[in-house]
Amino acid sequence: MRPSRLAMLSALSTLSVLAVTLLPTGGAPAAATPPAPLTVDDPGFEQKGAGWTFTSGAGTATNLPHGGDRLLFLDAGPERKASQTVTARRSGTYDLSAWIATGGPGAHFTVRVNGHVTDSVELPSRPTYARYTVSRTAVRAGDRLEIAFESGEGWVNADDVMVSPSSPVNPTVSSSDPRIVEMFTWSKRKANSWVQLPGTQGPLNVDENQRAGTGSASYGPSYWAGYAHRSAYYSRDFAHQLGGAAVLGLTTENKAMLRSYAASATAAHRYYPVWALNFDITTPHTIDYHGPDDFVREVPATFELVEKANEAYRWSGDRAYLDDTALWNYYRHATGKFVDLHNGTKDNGKVKVAEGTGRGIFAGAASYNEEGNEHLAEAGDGIAAQYQAYRALAELAHDKGDRSLATASARQARKLKEYFNSTWSGEGSGASMVRAYRTDGTALTGWGKENSWFMPMKGIIAPGPRNDAYLDYIDQQASGPGRPANIEALTYLPDTFFRYNRADTAWKWMRHIYDQRNTQHTVTRQGPNGDYPEVSFTLLGQTVQGLMGVAPNAPHHALTTQSRLPNGMDWLKLDHLRIGRSTFGLRHDGTTSSTLTHTSGDAAYRWEARFPGEHGRITVDGKKRTPRTRTVDGVTYTYTVVSVAPGTSRTVRIG
Repeated sequence: MRPSRLAMLSALSTLSVLAVTLLPTGGAPAAATPPAPLTVDDPGFEQKGAGWTFTSGAGTATNLPHGGDRLLFLDAGPERKASQTVTARRSGTYDLSAWIATGGPGAHFTVRVNGHVTDSVELPSRPTYARYTVSRTAVRAGDRLEIAFESGEGWVNADDVMVSPSSPVNPTVSSSDPRIVEMFTWSKRKANSWVQLPGTQGPLNVDENQRAGTGSASYGPSYWAGYAHRSAYYSRDFAHQLGGAAVLGLTTENKAMLRSYAASATAAHRYYPVWALNFDITTPHTIDYHGPDDFVREVPATFELVEKANEAYRWSGDRAYLDDTALWNYYRHATGKFVDLHNGTKDNGKVKVAEGTGRGIFAGAASYNEEGNEHLAEAGDGIAAQYQAYRALAELAHDKGDRSLATASARQARKLKEYFNSTWSGEGSGASMVRAYRTDGTALTGWGKENSWFMPMKGIIAPGPRNDAYLDYIDQQASGPGRPANIEALTYLPDTFFRYNRADTAWKWMRHIYDQRNTQHTVTRQGPNGDYPEVSFTLLGQTVQGLMGVAPNAPHHALTTQSRLPNGMDWLKLDHLRIGRSTFGLRHDGTTSSTLTHTSGDAAYRWEARFPGEHGRITVDGKKRTPRTRTVDGVTYTYTVVSVAPGTSRTVRIG
């Protein structure tokens, strides 16, 4: 997880830029992105407020900018204002955000359309920067949109204004528990505020050392994934945010970002994708990329991107995930040539395990856990992600019609899991389970953070008492002195526990992460924890894929659901869930009743409604059906399959 900064400067002077074009062999350049339909002049105030209107007691200064060298300020006192009015080129709906610090309460961040207030955020007293957003402002071509900062009882500093396209989908939840409604609503607004508006002219290579970046470019479809003081998205963060982005309908962004990583995994890079890309979705971010032999790379990311491409395909149904040459070559290389090239330090017999060098992140790290100096060759998060990459390729190859590859990939996944459980992970459990190997062959046990919790999260540990004990161990360590200091690391814990139906534990961690949203992040320039993008995106995904248990399969017009409501949450309803071309509503009442409504679409969906345990009675719309059972990850489920046509609603109950 790496940082990024929000400073959309409209006309930076071009400096020396390390620009590596990332076009796949045989691929065609992407079409030029048209100009943004809504453009703010001088959004970072580097041009001394060009395009902005100031009252007395307002202007630009250099004392405490969020990014770049300048900021907007309002002195304390009534009727201070800074504003800019822009004309919409095309109709659309937009989110507008800014980084703001205040010396007292009562100030406002306001948006007006044709003179009428569409929304206004009242700003609290907070002397350090945080990000505030006005959401879903609709305009028509020719409308006049005003962005205004208006004074209150104390001074106001503002910087780095950003325009985002409002998400194509606006999902909502309702529940017996108001906490999940508040959490989901906050997460949706916050996550959408990180989406880039394609065609925006913005800076490249902004970081803590180059606050103004190194030139500018037109941004492509993408969203922030990393710290807010670097102008880039990062592979690890992106992989974890993709599910939440899918909930918002950001299918274009997910595909463009995945393809940009696929195109970067060249033979010169030894089939590693680059770690971070600028928002032009083409050039590596220079703080992490110094050349083809000197760039940040971590083994798990290579494999997670294969797994996430399969997930994006299941959400969208877009055949580009099967037919695009750059993407398909990436899956094959990541699970083939990449493993071959990075498998030589530890003898794993007939099984191949991709390895790091043990010489740091710029030489290739085995694990996402960058703390300490363990000189790892192989790590639990790397081998577990490799297992899921094999499984993902098997599913993708099956849908592509390549039965031979599907069978071979499934076999590789099965053999790797067998080897992990019989040999690689040792014989211990809990604190004594092996979670990594050093380059000298020494096995490591104990708490490894990412290289600990990724093992059960990716399902490589065989189900049973050993896995159960390891889950207990993870919860104990993360709840005690071993807890990671950075909030973004904790965002994996709900995923880990939802996978094994430990809903109460997963919900505990979701609440903890949300409750820490206003706490200052460990990296001061990042702002509060809630302004780390991974927090909001993962809470969205964990609500839909975790609590609601939604597993989409748009290519086959199918989905699976399972209630994972924790104790005390009697019911939870999700509306405006987009899968492929269809939209759904889903309600769980406890863990015994589920209702799916197919609100719009062009084809019936095959709904598998699951309920943990063996149950002797199951009904569909009140009529008995013969219960069916299946076992997944050691858990037996009772289920039935129902066809749900557009415009219809079906209810499945057990007991």
